[in-house]
Amino acid sequence: MADKIKKFFQKKKVEAKFKLAGPGHKLSEPAISSQSSVDSRPEPQIKRTGLSEASKTAAEAALSRLSLKRENPVFNTSLAAIQAQVKKELENEKANERELASQSSVSSNEKQEKEIDLPKNYAASGVYFKCPIISNDILPRDEWKKNIKTFLYEQLEAERGLTACLIIQSCNNNNREKIDTCVETLCKYLENLITYPEDEKYQKIRMSNRVFCERVQPIEGAIELLFAAGFRQEKLTNTNGAEEDFLVFHTENVESIESLTALIEALRSAEPIQLELDRNLQVLLPSQAANKMQLPASFYALSPEEIKREQQLRIEAMERSQMLRTKAMREKDEIREMRKYKFAIIRVRFPDGILLQGTFSVYERFTEIHDFVQENLEHSGLPFILNTPTGQKLNLEDDANKTLIDLRLVPATVLTFAWHSSVAQEIQNSPNKDVYLKPEVLVMVQEKQDPEDLFRKLSILND
Repeated sequence: MADKIKKFFQKKKVEAKFKLAGPGHKLSEPAISSQSSVDSRPEPQIKRTGLSEASKTAAEAALSRLSLKRENPVFNTSLAAIQAQVKKELENEKANERELASQSSVSSNEKQEKEIDLPKNYAASGVYFKCPIISNDILPRDEWKKNIKTFLYEQLEAERGLTACLIIQSCNNNNREKIDTCVETLCKYLENLITYPEDEKYQKIRMSNRVFCERVQPIEGAIELLFAAGFRQEKLTNTNGAEEDFLVFHTENVESIESLTALIEALRSAEPIQLELDRNLQVLLPSQAANKMQLPASFYALSPEEIKREQQLRIEAMERSQMLRTKAMREKDEIREMRKYKFAIIRVRFPDGILLQGTFSVYERFTEIHDFVQENLEHSGLPFILNTPTGQKLNLEDDANKTLIDLRLVPATVLTFAWHSSVAQEIQNSPNKDVYLKPEVLVMVQEKQDPEDLFRKLSILND
């Protein structure tokens, strides 16, 4: 049945591709010059794994590419403009730090008042997801829930039984206990039909029945499943002589009684349609990174109001017991604090000052961060390390299976990029030693600059 579900979605994806391709034309007619409709989002990139013994040849090839200077004048000019901007911002950053150090500190009340008045500069606009089995769109979770529901209901006519199973699993707010109870109840209805095909008692379900009302009716997709199994809603006279709504089974509504076995298997094997977290990749200048520190509400496991209340209670508790807290107690509280978040922002700062930003689940492992950086490097395949703000060196050999919570990278962390010592000297001697990110990734930083300002910088460099 799992194969049938997979084929079902593959068929729908092929149909979607044909629709995107636009109207067909005869071979004798001129070819269509441009596609009528394209997706504004790029295709998801294939993830690469970290360097292993089997990848040494690829690493050697990457090292040899370092000796080849990029001959794209447009890219070289743009890179120079970005580097000049970064250098200027780093100098301003240092000057601001010196100025702040020389000024007297303001009172805590003034600080608090200032923080309340400041606008929120979020590090990300939200948390976004992909669902490749349906489309290439990148949307917030709530929008995907609506789209998945719409998609599934559109398929009911063509494949009612399988689609109803997926609606049950995907459109009930992930209430696993109620979904599982409903599935077992539906399976019992169908098993009774298979075991007692001539017994009319099992061919009718009274819709006011307590079990039906509590376990089946509230679950979206359950009625559609019973319709796929051959039931239809009818008015029948009950034992008290009054008319009442029943679901009545008719053998002519199904291919055979045995076909119900496949429906039971589909009910028990179907799983919710899964979403994939989109990295929401951003490339930032130092000034942009400094201005974006707060996280939107979608990053929290609790509501913002609950977070604020718990933080205040924790501050008060810490003040009362500051002298009595052991290291183990502090670490326990730190982990509890991190579990308030569902997602985290990871920024990787390169030696040229540019920052690469991505969104991760707090339960993802370090290998996912490593792959994210690796797939955006101009010289991919070379080993590197990432340093935490506390000086810890993260690498695949020691940290691959540790989660972001394990590594204390939640809710937001800036990691510093450095080439591994085994390749650092070769890179230092190469003409491309100052190029870290792919040009198609690095150019994203230009989108955040004022176009006139960038044009002015390019004109100065060309002169």
